[in-house]
Amino acid sequence: MSATTATPASPAAASAARAPARASRFAGLADTWLPRLVLSPTIIASLVFVYGFIGLTAWLSLTDSRMMPNYEYAGFGQYANLFEIDRWWTAAANLGIFGGLFILVCLAIGLTMAILLDQRIRHEGALRAIYLYPMALSFIVTGAAWKWILNPGLGLEKMMHDWGFANFSFDWLVNSDMSIYTVVIAGVWQSSGFVMALFLAGLRGVDDAIIKAAMVDGASLPTIYRRIVIPSLRPVFFSVLLVLAHIAIKSFDLVMALTAGGPGTSSDVPAIFMYQFSFTRGQLGLGAASAMMMLATVLAVLVPLMYMETKGARNGR
Repeated sequence: MSATTATPASPAAASAARAPARASRFAGLADTWLPRLVLSPTIIASLVFVYGFIGLTAWLSLTDSRMMPNYEYAGFGQYANLFEIDRWWTAAANLGIFGGLFILVCLAIGLTMAILLDQRIRHEGALRAIYLYPMALSFIVTGAAWKWILNPGLGLEKMMHDWGFANFSFDWLVNSDMSIYTVVIAGVWQSSGFVMALFLAGLRGVDDAIIKAAMVDGASLPTIYRRIVIPSLRPVFFSVLLVLAHIAIKSFDLVMALTAGGPGTSSDVPAIFMYQFSFTRGQLGLGAASAMMMLATVLAVLVPLMYMETKGARNGR
């Protein structure tokens, strides 16, 4: 009797036993393919709209394209023409001045402010918000604001004259020898607070026990920061250098809003050169060549930084 009643139940039991296995296989397939399905539109868009257009720009730089694209290969003539234009070398020199000073000053100010805030001073939250506020503005707004501030007839110079300092002069904005440095001032004001935030996050991640042990051994606070804390911020330095170098090389909106590349071409940068030759002078191939030189500059900065960082990670530093 018991055998008769057990026989009809065996298919149901077998099905119930197979159900967890099917669910497990389904979950495994979902874990394998769902992330791919979710990420595939982003990957495809990146391949087309980033790397695809980089490839298109590289090809156009090897053609005689002018107002409209011309896909017939013409060699490296556009690069030869580019290197013969004095304005290009002026823009490259300005990029070196702006990029070097922008990165160094942002690093110095950002690290100094982060160390000061790391001392748990009063009103730290308010000060941190004030330092970070410029980063909430676009470079267009920053450029327009500093254009008013540095205008000799409207801003700082006029204010000092109204206060009785008749001999005060600050005409860098209209001085062709100094105009690029006004871009440095505006860029540092915009980005140093962001650098401070990155360094402050890194400082707060340093183990307090190490600092206390060094203080017990008699090390002064400046020595602790110089010998222990700052060297431990190597990954933060890498991130900051990468971000600042990227901002400097692609700088366009800040320069356009502040100086528009002037007076003359004294504050011209490669991004403005590329835009004007591509879209206002009808020399698409030459503009593409200048864009590829900007990409080469980015790679010249990025590849050594990546190599040093990965080498340091492999060596355990």
